[in-house]
Amino acid sequence: MAPRNDNEHMADLISDTLAPLADSSPLAQPRPHSLTELFWAFTALALQGFGGVVAIAQRELVDKKHWLTPAQFVEDWAVAQVLPGPNVVNLSLMVGDRYFGVRGGLVALAGLLTFPMVIVLILAALFAGVSDSVAVQGALRGMGAVAAGMIVATGLKLFGALKQNVLGTFVCYALAAITFVAIALLRLPLIWVLLGLGGLGALWAYRQLGRLEKAA
Repeated sequence: MAPRNDNEHMADLISDTLAPLADSSPLAQPRPHSLTELFWAFTALALQGFGGVVAIAQRELVDKKHWLTPAQFVEDWAVAQVLPGPNVVNLSLMVGDRYFGVRGGLVALAGLLTFPMVIVLILAALFAGVSDSVAVQGALRGMGAVAAGMIVATGLKLFGALKQNVLGTFVCYALAAITFVAIALLRLPLIWVLLGLGGLGALWAYRQLGRLEKAA
């Protein structure tokens, strides 16, 4: 057998390096096969999202549908939080656009809003007559506690995805802790926390990406 030259060896090395990336690319992942499937997926997501939709979105899009990896979900949700408007609305537009362009974004948004809007209007009419009831107010406080618990549980579940973040695990944990202290304890305005810590995180990510590019 003829000895392998350097070019062949380099080609095999590149192929082995890119293989894991190809397996994790959007093309290698399951995806919605039609706009109808996309519509009903976000309708199902919206009808389950009482009080805190992030937990439901993670379960539907990552655990059940596998349309997003945990790392992709964390990144998309972070972008959705930074952009103006409701987080889940921004997420639906991004996911729909990823697979079907502008049409997909609009269809995902329609699935997210159509049936919940009808239900909310009906419940608002019914709630007007019982809003002063002590039992109803207690039930709403209980729902709020459950929603908060779901959000915390989802955050803990997605912490593992931070290991793949370019910022580094320690920096991600530190930013999360400082953000909690700034908002929950010090009650600082969200816009200043976002601009301050978000700006520092962006600068650090830019630095890390530059180092990775030089190393490559």
